[in-house]
Amino acid sequence: MTTSIRKDWKTALILVYATLAIVVDFYNFVMGTYREELDSLVLYFVLPLLLLLLLRRSPTRYGFRLGDWRKGLLYTLGGCLLMAPILWFVARGADFQQYYVPYWQRHGAWGTFLWAVQGLIGWEFLFRGLLLFALADICDDWAILLQAMLFTLAHLTKPQLETLSCIVGGSAFGWVAWRTKSFYYPFLIHLFVIYFTIWVAQL
Repeated sequence: MTTSIRKDWKTALILVYATLAIVVDFYNFVMGTYREELDSLVLYFVLPLLLLLLLRRSPTRYGFRLGDWRKGLLYTLGGCLLMAPILWFVARGADFQQYYVPYWQRHGAWGTFLWAVQGLIGWEFLFRGLLLFALADICDDWAILLQAMLFTLAHLTKPQLETLSCIVGGSAFGWVAWRTKSFYYPFLIHLFVIYFTIWVAQL
């Protein structure tokens, strides 16, 4: 599948926005100049939805729908069961504890869950919704790998092992979104992964 920027300028604009959002998010996080969960929600969820509306493109085209919910629930359950034993050992590492325990200490159990929901809904919409399906317009299923590469780079402030694993995990999330035509199910899996990781790290 090939296209040109001139022919599909709306897709090009979506990809440019997603790239700039990742850069702004990274620099502001490193400099500590904003509330991570709030600004990620705005950069990765609210503004992309507004952009799609301005471009007169339906959010459902970018995974904002239930899609194949039977497959989605099956993949969600399988993904959580697969990841739980791995995370049980990985999250006990010193770098994971140093990075994630403060979230638990700051928010508590319920607050950490709400923090994760607020942060991850934007992350998953940007990568497994907006980016995945925009890239699919120009490179078909190569979009699964390409969005995972950007997803990996967006983790550069996190523990090294987590960042390295994102090329595989991000591809798996992308595959689930591709198969179900929805970002909801990668969001649920990602929510389990991050919450379970923080819970194990603080034990």
